[in-house]
Amino acid sequence: MNFQPSISKEEIACLPIETFEGQIVVVDEQRVISKAIEHLSSSGIVGFDTETRPNFTKNQHHKIALVQLALDDVCYLFRLNRLGGFPSQLIDFINDGKVMKIGLSLQDDFHSIRKRIAIEPANFIDLQKVVPSYGITDISLQKIYAILFGKKISKRSRLSNWDADVLTDAQKQYAALDAWTCLQIYQLLNTRSEYRQNIS
Repeated sequence: MNFQPSISKEEIACLPIETFEGQIVVVDEQRVISKAIEHLSSSGIVGFDTETRPNFTKNQHHKIALVQLALDDVCYLFRLNRLGGFPSQLIDFINDGKVMKIGLSLQDDFHSIRKRIAIEPANFIDLQKVVPSYGITDISLQKIYAILFGKKISKRSRLSNWDADVLTDAQKQYAALDAWTCLQIYQLLNTRSEYRQNIS
């Protein structure tokens, strides 16, 4: 049985708002990096996303400011602008095929990252390439999540200043939620795949 193929903005507006209830760890000091990567590497799968300060004027360009990596109960926010660029351990993690990373519209994320550093991403899965096989035609994160979980992801902080000296609680919640929901979507679909195999 496939899922509902699409959902309207009006339907989404009526849904309850999702929140990330886990721990949010802001990685903005070198001493925190090793512990964060060690924890992430001990898992077989993580949710992935990035944030870049939006451009509001012509010919204005900003570098990627944040990389989010989420487990079920914790999300690490790597603040590249505060770390002086990409930590070598984070690059190694992105290039390491041992841990599966789940994201959405990954080519956009990789393009932004490559403006700062050369990477060879390994073991990444793009949800936009996965959901069509389940009958879902909408490919935005908000719509996919609404179809599967019946909750709304708020986008209020999407166009905020990700280069700010200090992230607001709303920014941290938004950033963590985007990576975490990617992980939840994949795990639900994977469970459905296993169910299909068991009854076939």
